[in-house]
Amino acid sequence: MSQLFHSIIYQPIWNALIFLYDIVPGHDLGVAIILLTIIIRLILYPLAKKQIESQKKMQELQPEIKRLQEKHKQDKEKQGRAMMELYKEKKVNPASGCLPLVVQIIFIIALYRALVAGINFSECKDLYSFVACPEAIKTGFLGILDLAKPSIVLAILTAGAQYFQTKMMMQAVPSASLEGKGDFAAAMNKQMLYLGPLLTLFIGAKFPAGLPLYWLVMTLFMIAQQWWTTKSQKEISN
Repeated sequence: MSQLFHSIIYQPIWNALIFLYDIVPGHDLGVAIILLTIIIRLILYPLAKKQIESQKKMQELQPEIKRLQEKHKQDKEKQGRAMMELYKEKKVNPASGCLPLVVQIIFIIALYRALVAGINFSECKDLYSFVACPEAIKTGFLGILDLAKPSIVLAILTAGAQYFQTKMMMQAVPSASLEGKGDFAAAMNKQMLYLGPLLTLFIGAKFPAGLPLYWLVMTLFMIAQQWWTTKSQKEISN
């Protein structure tokens, strides 16, 4: 399984990073990382779109799911059947958002590994024959940032982007879907809103700046994707 991941997912991404590094003017690793992150997110866009749509449908069904749970709380078997009938009636598959998420995570891990390998470049053994092997990789970004060293500024920007994305996702949840969940839901939402960005800030400030740069580009792309998907759905519903 590990060899399959290496050959089919990691190796093409690693080769794409080096190829982009070779053709980018000035051989700027930061620009290569940005371009590769955007390309990967564009490739995964159909899966991400499906995941967002699936989450939205499940959120919209939450009030009905809550009512069924209350109605059949004494009979779990009957509750399960009622919920399956609801999913069938609404044409919703509760597991449909899982596979796209898993695939995206696998690609994100491979992209991160390629990024780390680029920063700590030492050999060309995984490069294809048609990809030129650089003698060394310069870790500078636009001549102002060394991606091999931590950057508190980049870490703050990344944490801010993640905060905005989380806030955006929370606003997309219909208020009715939180009905009856009270203080617990509010507490969980607050933890998601602040804990994630704080953790990103901590990690981004400790790791090489290449990591928060990649995470920042990915988060900005996801914000744009979330906005576009929501806008498209509103236009269709109108």
